[in-house]
Amino acid sequence: MHLNYHFLKFLCPALTQKFKGHTIVSCFSQSKDELIIETQIGEEEGWIRAHLMPSQIYYSFPDQFRRAKRNSINLFQEMIGLTIESCEVIPFERSFIFRLNSDKILLFKLHANRSNILFYEENSETPKYIFRNVISEDRDLDWRTLAVELNLSRNRFEELNGNASQFLPTLGKIPRAYLKERAYPEADLETKWQLMEEVIDILDTPLFSLVESQDGIHLSLLPESNALRTFSDPIPALNELFYLALVKGNFEKEKNNLLKSLQDQLKRTVSYLNKSSQKLYELKNSPPPSQLADVVMANLHEFKDGKNEVELLDFYTGKTVKIQLKPQQKPQDFASQLYRKSKNRKLEWEQIEKTIQNKTELKNSLISQIEKLEAVEEFRALKAFKKDEIQEKTLLKSSVSLPFKTFDVEGFPIWVGKSAKDNDEMLRGFVHKDDLWLHARLVPGSHVVIKMKGFKNVPPTVLERAAELAAFYSKHKSESLAPVIYTEAKFVRKVKGSPDGSVKVDKEKVIMVKPTGPDDSISIQR
Repeated sequence: MHLNYHFLKFLCPALTQKFKGHTIVSCFSQSKDELIIETQIGEEEGWIRAHLMPSQIYYSFPDQFRRAKRNSINLFQEMIGLTIESCEVIPFERSFIFRLNSDKILLFKLHANRSNILFYEENSETPKYIFRNVISEDRDLDWRTLAVELNLSRNRFEELNGNASQFLPTLGKIPRAYLKERAYPEADLETKWQLMEEVIDILDTPLFSLVESQDGIHLSLLPESNALRTFSDPIPALNELFYLALVKGNFEKEKNNLLKSLQDQLKRTVSYLNKSSQKLYELKNSPPPSQLADVVMANLHEFKDGKNEVELLDFYTGKTVKIQLKPQQKPQDFASQLYRKSKNRKLEWEQIEKTIQNKTELKNSLISQIEKLEAVEEFRALKAFKKDEIQEKTLLKSSVSLPFKTFDVEGFPIWVGKSAKDNDEMLRGFVHKDDLWLHARLVPGSHVVIKMKGFKNVPPTVLERAAELAAFYSKHKSESLAPVIYTEAKFVRKVKGSPDGSVKVDKEKVIMVKPTGPDDSISIQR
């Protein structure tokens, strides 16, 4: 109710008492949504702070404020040197004014997402300065037209058949909920009138409570059994609301978002360690691929007449195995691949062991970071934590804002752009020059990046899996075999004026793969 007329009618006399005779000595902004006004009378200083972000409309009147040395811009300079004469609420409106000397007016219009601050010269019908210029209708706003006349008589109430919203449209959400809890909609007219008088009497009592609900911290003029704090002075109530809802609320939101990101990464890391350990066990204890290659080479005659699919007896195990070749693939080539895979088998499990070691170190680091973050209690410590502890830039961004999907292949992060525009953003803001960049050849598709931080070389299996994703997220998706180009990210550049997602590539190589989307073998992270 801090934007409500019924609160403002108590606030404005208190502001008159606090600021009358004060001279405005500075007016500035340190962010596009916040206006700060400094006042002074003798040695005493005063501050007016209005935070008008559309989703967070709060204002306060602190006794002290420290202006930032950077990122600060002066505004409303013609107010400097003017004296505050009074503060007045506009009748039955969510607005109030500061009357300044020389008949100048500073209007605080508290219309939720359309809130604004406007400065008027003497006798002017339109404002000279507007804080939020995006609200175009305010350019022609005459503040005197905001006042509303309401007839709160019993006769008018009966004419409206007890319609609360029409009789007293300034009630607001909390008083309407109060009436609804007392069965106001179903009550007879006499009971409705009694309930309305009761609410009006309560709203005329200067008692201000801060309450917490699922939507956050709110100021209420109604009796609250579970109030966080209760005030008889509207200014301290407003200042405490500003701190709890905006300052502390934003801190807790940022901390919780970062904590969730770390906890999610820890969960994915533990899951990957479990899968990798299982894969390593199977790799060390399963028959080598060369045995299947031997079976194929011993049965080349079974592939006569171009057959691509046959069932053979595995003379190592005594069981029947099904062999399926790719289109145009010769059985000798398939066997050759298996021999190479068998030869590289020890290299593969050494790579998995190295990855498990790296992931174990990451797990321990994440556990330590989570413990440190849970102990952080204020913004300055949170800022220091992010600077000292968080190395990966993407953790500091909301997951919904990332321009790419993230997968994990054998410990290598694989990023896939979500759209043409996102491809550009990923390349511009997230990719390192030593990362490996992939794209389906000569067709539209997602940019794919293999993150190389901490790795010198990419295993062939990782390169092939990333290429399969690049082919899958492209116009080659339905092909049986597709060409994918790859090169280091430093050889990929955006040409000025080119369409979204279009780049110039140098020193690329080509790999042929089957387009394959995400599956259980890779863990999607975002």
